[in-house]
Amino acid sequence: MQDIPNQPEVLAPVAAPGVTPRLLRAGAAVEDLSAYRASGGYRALDSAAELLAEIRHSGLRGRGGAAFPTAIKLDSVRAAHLRGRATVVVANGEEGEPASLKDHWLLCHRPHLVLDGLRLAAAVAGARYAYVYLSDPEAAQRVDAALTELDDAGIADVRIELVTVAPGYVAGEETAAIRAINGGPAKPSDKPPRPFESGVDELPTAVNNVETLANLPYIHRHGGQAFRATGTPESPGTFLVTLTGGGRGPGLYELPHGTPFTDLLALHGISPQDVRGALMGGYFSGIADRAILDATLDHESIRGLGYGLGCGAICLLTGECPVAVAAAVLEYFDRENAGQCGSCFNGTAAMAAVAAALRDGRATDADLERLQRWSVVLRGRGACGTLDGACNTAATLLSRFPAEITAHLAGNCPDCAQQMYRADRPFDARKVLVP
Repeated sequence: MQDIPNQPEVLAPVAAPGVTPRLLRAGAAVEDLSAYRASGGYRALDSAAELLAEIRHSGLRGRGGAAFPTAIKLDSVRAAHLRGRATVVVANGEEGEPASLKDHWLLCHRPHLVLDGLRLAAAVAGARYAYVYLSDPEAAQRVDAALTELDDAGIADVRIELVTVAPGYVAGEETAAIRAINGGPAKPSDKPPRPFESGVDELPTAVNNVETLANLPYIHRHGGQAFRATGTPESPGTFLVTLTGGGRGPGLYELPHGTPFTDLLALHGISPQDVRGALMGGYFSGIADRAILDATLDHESIRGLGYGLGCGAICLLTGECPVAVAAAVLEYFDRENAGQCGSCFNGTAAMAAVAAALRDGRATDADLERLQRWSVVLRGRGACGTLDGACNTAATLLSRFPAEITAHLAGNCPDCAQQMYRADRPFDARKVLVP
């Protein structure tokens, strides 16, 4: 058995044909303050209430994983501000999902786009204090330099502080961000209260993914209706996809919601005939079979197949055995859980052990029955989504790949006989990232 070698260098970011990019920018240079302002950035805001109305009309959903409506999140914190409470906003750039690199790219190449979005979110929420939360050293350096540019230019609509933490899968969960900013460990906490109720310094706090915030300057400049001109009614706008697998990439693409999955494959130079499935939403949403080839990339279509777009990370399975991939993902969840919830600490370990036994030809029918039961009864029992992600991996493996499971029970998987897939961080996009 051999480790899968590192993938080739990351491909240059690409927008879909016919799409004017809203988030990506050509070239490898960092967009500095003068270039960003020349493109219309940091425009004066006449009315926070009117901007909130445009955000609501735009239908913008969070790009961090949960796809929660951005206007509702900001409005909840704004309501506290209107009642006389101090409020806080946080740009969450802690991209704990190894199969995603979009937030890193935005922070490193377009830091002012993110900071402008954070400024606008703070205005809507009535916040005087804001934080950029991340772990990546290069991104932290670029953001710090951009903040210095703002200070030198006298642009101080909101006080912005940079907070860095050690990287981790759970560190990007919003309550983990709150705990870390408050001086604690970057680990999730039980809910309620949720951050919009009690967050940084126990104040109502809006935590938004950096890609979500990067869409706000466009809405401010062009309005909600223009934002909706691209995408679908339920999933408006463009979004960023990190695509790994298939012997290429990783690739970063800006696509309109509603783009056929096969169009994404064409952009990446992969034939649909070579695809046997995909991890959707990074590791969280589970393993899709070839039915994904008929899907369009929007929340309603992917949800209809039983998956989610999540953070926009998609990992293609071509020659890899789905059983071995599932085992690698579950082993990752076992290593990366926060170690706080017994159900997650023990549940991820148990599921990972069964998946590894199945991969190695040691599992029994009784083992699979236990795995099936755990994938149901353990859902929702952790403080964050790690345990649910493990359940999704187990459940989709069992339901979508019965032939491969049968082959492993019999000890005659043809794919693993050639080279068994083993990886500490499956389809890791960041490992091969080129600035």
